[in-house]
Amino acid sequence: MKYTKDKYFWGILRLFASWTFLWTFFDKLFGLGFNVTPDKAWIVGNSPTFGFLKFAAKGPFAGFYQSLAGNQIVDWVFMLGVLLMGLALLLGIGVKIAGYAGALFYIFIYTAGFIPPEFNPFLDEHLYYVVLMLAFASVDAGDYIGFGAWWSRTRLVQKYPFLK
Repeated sequence: MKYTKDKYFWGILRLFASWTFLWTFFDKLFGLGFNVTPDKAWIVGNSPTFGFLKFAAKGPFAGFYQSLAGNQIVDWVFMLGVLLMGLALLLGIGVKIAGYAGALFYIFIYTAGFIPPEFNPFLDEHLYYVVLMLAFASVDAGDYIGFGAWWSRTRLVQKYPFLK
């Protein structure tokens, strides 16, 4: 497959995004000491979503998000979601689903902290990520520096194209 520069950029952007999700998963799972200390890790029984949902949720949706804090189903959905989105983006397999799921993920984060951003009254980095995730889904970003082209030729994806 011959790549042009833009295809390399899509592949590299996808890999960067995959690392964002995978790092979130592993830091919250093990408490690697960056955002989560080892004593707050999920593996030792703490909630990976409690702190953000309970204390960072602001604005008109704060009550809703705060009511989810500490819910084990929310914890599992969050952790499996960031792991699966990260793996899909890393491998280039299932990028369409990961892109739509990632856009929804960032919309949730944006609405949870729905206060005017520090440097701009409307636009913050989460909205950039929404657009980026939707772009991954629409440009077949998994085909570039990944297994997406191979994956799209499988019988499963031929039968169910939404799995691309």
